[in-house]
Amino acid sequence: MTALDTVSAPALTRHTSPSRGLLLAMLRLHRTALLFWLGLVVVAAGALLWAMGPGADAAWAEYTDMGCDQARPNLGCDSPGPANSRYQTAVAVAIGLVRLLPLLTGAWAGGALIGRELENGTAQLAWTQSVGPARWLAAKLAVPALLLVTGTLTLTLLHRMLWSADRAPISAMGWRGWHDAGTFEINGTIAAAEALAALALGVLAGLLLRRTLPALGVAVLAVMSLVYVLDALRPHLWPVKTVVTSLDDGTPGIDSMIVETGALTASGARVPIPSCSGEPGCDARAGITDYYIDYHPASHFWPLQLMETGLLLAVAALAAATAFVLLRRRTGAAV
Repeated sequence: MTALDTVSAPALTRHTSPSRGLLLAMLRLHRTALLFWLGLVVVAAGALLWAMGPGADAAWAEYTDMGCDQARPNLGCDSPGPANSRYQTAVAVAIGLVRLLPLLTGAWAGGALIGRELENGTAQLAWTQSVGPARWLAAKLAVPALLLVTGTLTLTLLHRMLWSADRAPISAMGWRGWHDAGTFEINGTIAAAEALAALALGVLAGLLLRRTLPALGVAVLAVMSLVYVLDALRPHLWPVKTVVTSLDDGTPGIDSMIVETGALTASGARVPIPSCSGEPGCDARAGITDYYIDYHPASHFWPLQLMETGLLLAVAALAAATAFVLLRRRTGAAV
């Protein structure tokens, strides 16, 4: 017996509209997932708010008490104290929860949202209560999408406030900067787009397999593959800038998203830096004249964000459209 089994057809038709009845039944059936999502947002938001307030104050006070406010004058500055460790943990927990969200979303969408309902027959029950398959699927996509985007963008705004207001404590603890994978994703639109793509892929997996566990597994693998591919593709989504330095200046050091480093010959050909580089005469024997580095500066943050977001939304749209076409072929319902 499921939650939908307790909702009779007359109850839905006499007292509520079909759309409202579908929404109420959906929220009742998936209330555990809803509470889990609200709890995740509350925990992550609480960690970020604490880090912006008392956490940052305590971390910075501890850091300056160690004499570390003047360019790290002693070795002890490399080892954060308890206050800095708590601050770092709070920020890491918030980022970690957001980065875990796509996997959780895909698993839930494939297993519980779609796969379990098709396997148990609750979806077919809903279709007999003035709710067609197309409207049922639209609700399954729209309601979670609204909740996911609202919660994720809230966490994104809080993290951006933290990053801009308390940059000193973050830098003091050795965080890499705007191009760090977790920071880059949560500071822009990518996190919300990843959640939407994971939702659509999970829904498609559920419709394809119509079984809870297989759909869950396939959805997780699909989301992991998508995230892995886009992480590897990210540096190549926008034209890079290049810095060239002479042999006397050595290899350039740039605190940005590094795409490629190497050496240049007299003909301008790009070659790997020799393993013996730094030894007298090594570069000359190898025909090296300069060093180069391809990188993305901080000004490329939003172009890279929007390009990757566009790819994620395209994946989400394609997966959702495929799900509707598949549902139409199986049920004969107009979409």
